[in-house]
Amino acid sequence: MPPEVKAKLDSLVQDNKIMVFMKGNKLMPQCGFSNNVVQILNSLGVPFETVDVLENQDIRQGIKEYSSWPTIPQVYISGEFIGGSDIMIELYQSGELQQKVEVALAS
Repeated sequence: MPPEVKAKLDSLVQDNKIMVFMKGNKLMPQCGFSNNVVQILNSLGVPFETVDVLENQDIRQGIKEYSSWPTIPQVYISGEFIGGSDIMIELYQSGELQQKVEVALAS
């Protein structure tokens, strides 16, 4: 991955407590999996930022290398890679996601 792409990803992940790399944005998700993640975070009522990977091919490919995770969306909380849609659903249903988010926003 080009160093400038890694630097951009580092900055996005570190500068935002909850960062979602997705297809579309939080106002207009462009795939069902991205929409699932947005709906979960909206239901928690927490602030989060999104990056539309469809707008930037370098970011779209780079984030897959960055996380060693092949699919989009990808969620980071407090700089930690959490996972994609399925993992977010599991964490939400178990109550773990709420705990992670509370800790992140309190720090």
